[in-house]
Amino acid sequence: MDKDLEAIREVRSLVARAKKAQEALDNLNQEETDRIAGAMADAACREAERLARLAVEDTGMGTVEGKTQKNVFSSRDLWTACKGLKTVGVLAVDAEKQVIELGEPVGVIAGIIPCTNPTSTAMYKAIIALKARNAIVISPHPRAVKCIQATVDVVEQAARRTGAPPDCVTCQSLPFLEATGHLMRHADVAVILATGGSGLVTAAYSSGRPAFGVGPGNVPVYIDRTADPAAAVRAVIRGKTFDYGTVCASEQAIIVDAPLQERVREEFVRQGCHVATPEEAKRLAATVIKGSLMNPAVVGQSAFRIAEMAGIQVPRETKALLAELTEVGPKAPLSREKLCPVLALYAVPDWRQGLALTNQVLEFGGLGHTVAVHAQDTAVVQAFAFSAPSFRIVVNGPTTQGAIGLTTGLFPAMTLGCGTYGGNITSDNIGPKHLINVKRVAFTRPEPGEGGASGGAGGGGGAAWNPVEALRAYSRQPKQAFPAPVVARPAAGSKAGAAPSGGASVQSFLAAFARPFVCPVTQCPESSRSACHGCG
Repeated sequence: MDKDLEAIREVRSLVARAKKAQEALDNLNQEETDRIAGAMADAACREAERLARLAVEDTGMGTVEGKTQKNVFSSRDLWTACKGLKTVGVLAVDAEKQVIELGEPVGVIAGIIPCTNPTSTAMYKAIIALKARNAIVISPHPRAVKCIQATVDVVEQAARRTGAPPDCVTCQSLPFLEATGHLMRHADVAVILATGGSGLVTAAYSSGRPAFGVGPGNVPVYIDRTADPAAAVRAVIRGKTFDYGTVCASEQAIIVDAPLQERVREEFVRQGCHVATPEEAKRLAATVIKGSLMNPAVVGQSAFRIAEMAGIQVPRETKALLAELTEVGPKAPLSREKLCPVLALYAVPDWRQGLALTNQVLEFGGLGHTVAVHAQDTAVVQAFAFSAPSFRIVVNGPTTQGAIGLTTGLFPAMTLGCGTYGGNITSDNIGPKHLINVKRVAFTRPEPGEGGASGGAGGGGGAAWNPVEALRAYSRQPKQAFPAPVVARPAAGSKAGAAPSGGASVQSFLAAFARPFVCPVTQCPESSRSACHGCG
């Protein structure tokens, strides 16, 4: 059989199996859901270093140390941040408005994984999917199939051991382009989580399925005259050299306020970087950028290796390569995004020109993503926060670790939305809350001038039942304190719309969530919420 057709056939099988797993996931409660997702995170964290080594071997990108840290971040740190998040059943009760919010899974997810952050992104997407009770089909980058499949095996086995159904996390073994496209267009895929190049993200948004995609980074960093130059340079190097610059939030262009220009340049050299001569900068640009695209051969490589490719002699321990530029755009190739330890270096007369240049860099390929500001003047930080077309403003720290939430209070994520500036549906760091549907049950309130709500607490026309007070009581008492809800068809001769004999109330509705689900039509305890009415 033709390999493309075989790959498409595999996708259809994986989605069908995931859909079956989804039926079982629909019936998990919050405790069961958290036990499964927590076990996945624990297992992934234990295997962090092994999977990191496999990722470096598989892709030839980055460092074992950097990928290990990303794996720990995408498992342990991620779970610490989201384990208390409610995703099942009653999410919130607004007593005053008499509205109840319920969490429901979105359904089968297509998780597209890049080769730059393969294992960390795979475990991250699997964990947030299961935390929201969704099955996920992973589509690996062709350069990272082995390490991504190994990661899927780790988290899937952990999920199975703690009660998850088979095929809740699966992975393509034949990641052909047409098969990935077929996965994204499949009618039984509810949502796409797309992390990769702009072409992939465009394809995800064009698939006809709801999608969370992310744009390119091209992150500018402004160093103000009020900043500590040594600390600012240290932060830039820490971010840019992390896993050899493979995170989309890594620093790309350093914009320095004129009074600090020479000190910052000297700091980069003192802290182990190489500032290229004009001739070296030309060779570096020709090596890193081919035409209008980043050269895949430099992605995730060391500064020494890239310098060697460009014919530039530097010490083996060189941390990053810098090229001094004066413009942004196609005529300045190194002003583009570079997923490797190569930086553009600019000087500006003041913060206003720094802000203008920051916006130029973003418009050239990083709209909506991330900006860093190194300054002690809060007015400067405020100006960048309000005026830069970016949804993450990292202050006095590395953008790589700051934007993903490793060194800041942002939600830990390997998929960073760029909002409408970047053509994305959200500006958030993507997490489980983006992978649930929220139902809202709204109880009708009396019109002005009417008495109380119809139907007493026990039905039969007693004293008017006050849903607000009932909801307040619910928040104070254990669920077991409430009487069992009665689901009944209206009695013969009763008026349409009247409360059934058990009292169709917020109180009885909430009490139902303390008990196993029973189909209200057939009274069959074996039916699921997702298949209600289907067993009669």
